[in-house]
Amino acid sequence: MFRLAPQDYTFPRPELALRDPNGLLAMGGDLHPDRLINAYRSGIFPWFSDDTPPLWWSPDPRAVFTPQSLHQSRSMQRFRQRTDFTVSLNRDFAQVIDACARTHKESPEGTWITPALQQAFVELHRLGHAHSIEVWSQGELVGGMYGMAVANLFCGESMFHQRSNASKLALLVFAEHFFVAGGQLIDAQVENPHLQRLGLRQIPRQQFLHQLRLSLRSTATLAADFWQARSLPHKSSGNCRGKQLEF
Repeated sequence: MFRLAPQDYTFPRPELALRDPNGLLAMGGDLHPDRLINAYRSGIFPWFSDDTPPLWWSPDPRAVFTPQSLHQSRSMQRFRQRTDFTVSLNRDFAQVIDACARTHKESPEGTWITPALQQAFVELHRLGHAHSIEVWSQGELVGGMYGMAVANLFCGESMFHQRSNASKLALLVFAEHFFVAGGQLIDAQVENPHLQRLGLRQIPRQQFLHQLRLSLRSTATLAADFWQARSLPHKSSGNCRGKQLEF
């Protein structure tokens, strides 16, 4: 494991995390926006708690959504037709990340969204790098997710729900708009059963890094106004790529 210098925002090559089975690459440094931006552009993300120094990870394999893998159940399609939930992009980043932090803090594992990390991501949002998806019911925030945009990839960090299906709706609706606009991958970092039911797949780290580097070099990027704050229509047409699963 590498130790990061306080004033040096560069990272070792993520392939060097082979020495750790979970992808732990480095420790130390800080949460300066330039360091965080460089981390995500390198295929690396922070994950640590209040009682440890910053820890930086690049797991192998990597859990992702692709345009082909994303799917939803027939019951979710019906839910989308009848629900009064509305979905928005970048309407209230601070409230979403705070809700994610509080939700995970109440779990047995605790939260990695420390006050310092929360503050750092709010600054990244102000700079136009971090983004939120909100789900509302009659003006109340009932679910959402946030993450980092890196070229044509979106690195999902966390999600929460206070009503059934709210976090699923946030992911599905965002993913549909993102992929139609030219997005290539949604990085979920590591797998979990909830996301597997929505089409999560695992790919080798080297494949993920290759696609990330190609995306960073590509001139074909998302439209400049994709990330502007707005509503995201979500009524399902009934058409869905991939296998139909029941939740």
